[in-house]
Amino acid sequence: MKRTLMAAVSVTAMTAALAACGTGDDGSGSSGGGGSSDSLTVWLMDGSAPESWVTELNQAFEAEHGVKVNVQIQQWDGIQERLTTALSEDGTVDVMEIGNTQTVGYANTGGLAELDAFADQPWNQNMLAAAEVDDTLYAVPWYGANRVVIYDKKIWEEAGAEVPTTRDEWVTALETIRDNTDAEPIYLPGQSYYVLGGFIADEGGSFAVEDGDAWKGSLNTPEGRAGMDFYAELQSFSNSPKDNDEASPQQSIDVVPGGNVASWIGLGWEANGAITAIEGEDGSKGEADFGYFPVPGKTADQLGHVFLGGSNLALNQRAGNPEAAEEWLTLATSQEWAQKFVDAQNGGVVPNRTDVTASPEAGSFAEAMVASADVGFLPPLTTGWANVETVPNPIKELMTKSLNGDDYASAAEAADAEITTRINRE
Repeated sequence: MKRTLMAAVSVTAMTAALAACGTGDDGSGSSGGGGSSDSLTVWLMDGSAPESWVTELNQAFEAEHGVKVNVQIQQWDGIQERLTTALSEDGTVDVMEIGNTQTVGYANTGGLAELDAFADQPWNQNMLAAAEVDDTLYAVPWYGANRVVIYDKKIWEEAGAEVPTTRDEWVTALETIRDNTDAEPIYLPGQSYYVLGGFIADEGGSFAVEDGDAWKGSLNTPEGRAGMDFYAELQSFSNSPKDNDEASPQQSIDVVPGGNVASWIGLGWEANGAITAIEGEDGSKGEADFGYFPVPGKTADQLGHVFLGGSNLALNQRAGNPEAAEEWLTLATSQEWAQKFVDAQNGGVVPNRTDVTASPEAGSFAEAMVASADVGFLPPLTTGWANVETVPNPIKELMTKSLNGDDYASAAEAADAEITTRINRE
C-alpha cells in the first residue's frame, strides 16, 4: 500500500531556551549511548521546550520509574543525517523529537515504532495528520506553531490604518499606510511560498493532489491562480526583490530592524528575534512596539489558512529501553504535562491535545497565532516532498516568474510538471 502523510514544515527554532537535563549533553548534538534497564536517552531539539518543564518532567518520571533520563540537545542543522544514523543502530536513542516533514520518511524506512496504543488520545486533528501513515501512528503530536502578521503600532497609528479582519480590509490598510507615510506597508519577499500556500488553501487548492497511486502538481488551477493573484497584490506594497525568500536576507534580523517596515508575516521566534535586534539584549538600544493579528481570510468569519509547523515525538524501533521509552512518552504527552508545557511557553505554542488550553497574554503574538490554529493547512506530502523543496524549488520559481509578469498558466504548467516528477521520486 502506498504510504502518504499530510505534514507540516519543521519549526526550525522556538524562543524558549532548553538546557541539558540528565547526563551527557554538551550542546554538540553528540548521539551518546542509548537507554539501558536503568536509563533512557531522549533527543530534543535546541529551543523546543523550557528547561523548567524538562527538569520537572524528568524528576517526576525518575521518581516513579527509577530510570534516569538522559536528555541530549540536538541542533536542527544536520539533524536528518544524525537521525538516519541513530535509527540504523541498536540502542543509540530511545525517544526523539522529529520535525513534521521528517516523520513520513523515517516511518517508511522502518525506523520508528508503531504507536497505535496512543491513538485514542484527544490529539489535535491537524497535528495528528502529520504523525500517521496509512492510518498507523508512528509519532504523537507535541506542539505546533504558525505565522501571523506582525505590525509596527507607531506606523499604523501615524497612517490611521485599522487592524483588518478581512483580505479587503488588509489591502485597504496597506493602501492607507502607503498614502500617508513613507514606510514600506508590508515586507513580503517574492518567494515566501508557504504564505502563498495559505492563500491557495483559502481558495480550496493545494500545491499537489493525489492522482491514483501517485501525486501531481496542482498550481495550474483556478485555485492556484487566485492564490497567486492575491499574493501578488500584497507583494506590490513591498520593496523586497521578487527572487528572494524570508530567510535570505533573514527578514527578522536583517530587514525589519533597519526600520520603516510597517508590517511583515512571520513566526514567533522571528518576532522575538526582531525585538532583540531592535532593543538589544538588555533593552538599551530602543523599543520595538509590535502588534499582531492573524492572517485575514476572505470574510470576517473565516481566518486565512496558515502553514502549521511543529514537531512530533517518536520512539526508535531499535530503542535500548523500549518499555521506559513508552512510559516517558505517555507521561510527557499526557493532559497534565501537555498543559504544563503550554503554560511554560506562555501560550506560545499550539496545544497538541484538545483537552489542553492555551491562554496567551492579550495582544501577544501567541494570541494571534493560537487564533489561527484551527485553519492551519498541511501540504500533501509523500516521502518525495523533500525533493520538491530542494533548490531550485519549482514553486519559488513560479512565484518569481508570475510576479515579473510572465504568463501564469505557462509558468504553472512547467512548475506542475517538475513537482509531479519530484514528488513521485522517493
